[in-house]
Amino acid sequence: MELLCWCTLLLSYVQFLSAHNDFFTSIGQMTDLLYTEKDLVTSLKDYIKAEENKLEQVKRWADKLDTLTSTAIQDPEGFLGHPVNAFKLMKRLNTEWSDLESLVLSDTTDGFISNLTIQRQHFPSDEDQTGAAKALLRLQDTYRLDANTISTGDLPGVTHKSQMTVEDCYELGKIAYSEADYYHTELWMAQALKQLDQGEESTLDKVTVLDYLSYAIYQQGEIERALDYTKRLLELDPEHQRAKGNLKYFEFQLEKQKKAEEEEAEKQKERGKRETSEKKKKPKKPSFSLIPERKKYEMLCRGEGNKLTPRRQSRLFCRYYDNNHSPALVLAPVKQQDEWDRPYIVRYLDIISEEEMQRVKQLAKPRLRRATISNPITGVLETAPYRISKR
Repeated sequence: MELLCWCTLLLSYVQFLSAHNDFFTSIGQMTDLLYTEKDLVTSLKDYIKAEENKLEQVKRWADKLDTLTSTAIQDPEGFLGHPVNAFKLMKRLNTEWSDLESLVLSDTTDGFISNLTIQRQHFPSDEDQTGAAKALLRLQDTYRLDANTISTGDLPGVTHKSQMTVEDCYELGKIAYSEADYYHTELWMAQALKQLDQGEESTLDKVTVLDYLSYAIYQQGEIERALDYTKRLLELDPEHQRAKGNLKYFEFQLEKQKKAEEEEAEKQKERGKRETSEKKKKPKKPSFSLIPERKKYEMLCRGEGNKLTPRRQSRLFCRYYDNNHSPALVLAPVKQQDEWDRPYIVRYLDIISEEEMQRVKQLAKPRLRRATISNPITGVLETAPYRISKR
């Protein structure tokens, strides 16, 4: 059940831009991107091969002339005293060097560039990339996964393991930052910093990561930790202007916070414990993740839903089913597997062949449209950021 929910969530969270400029999730559509990338890789290899052939010709020409000129300059007059050498020198300088120039200037990129230009119209946009990143963050919350588990690719039920680089972690953190999601910004910038500390090679530096990390932590009210990361940033780059300004500001805010806490402690002593329960609390920002239905859904995905007792489990069976001796199924009954008793749920296995499934996918793909929800107030069907599947 957990693996089924995992796959369903993955199918529901990967976004892609359709011909109608709509964002949705469709593995069928995403496979087209894989084939597009494979075609580009083949085209790129052809370009590399053409460049290598060109360089090999230039190298052979250079090696030949290097040997020839090294011999000739040892006795120039004697070398040119041979009429054939004099003729070949004139021919090389007048004709062959021009041919070499044409070879060097020849453009072998035409095939690759034209293919790239054609395929680029099918590329996902920045909004697609942002959507895929948000999907990964929702996946992280649903399964309560830490950033390191996702970064190392140790996801349950996943066959093709894939690890994330520092740049990948940084990109996720930056997208969360652009959405003012400082909680996830901290998680992923901290993961990027961790991988840098472990020695992973990257074009990013720790200063950039620490800049985002310290601010994200500050935005969550942890001024002391933000101050520590800012100090670390300044150890790496003492002239970082924003960090120098943040350092003074964080120190001021921390001192102000400590004074406020001391004053509050004094007031509490004066008022006594009777007013403790009257302290005001900041209201939490409402989130769709708090909707009871979604809460139950996430619990089911994590395998935290209702469990069958051993007694109920023992009453579930697998069987060959012929639908009361249906002529179509007598000689080839289908496999039927009990999944749940109340309500009674069964799974049918090997109903159609792999070829038939592929055919159904091909027929369905052009008809897929972004799923909608019914607005609870107006009743109007509309799209929602937390439901981006396609049907």
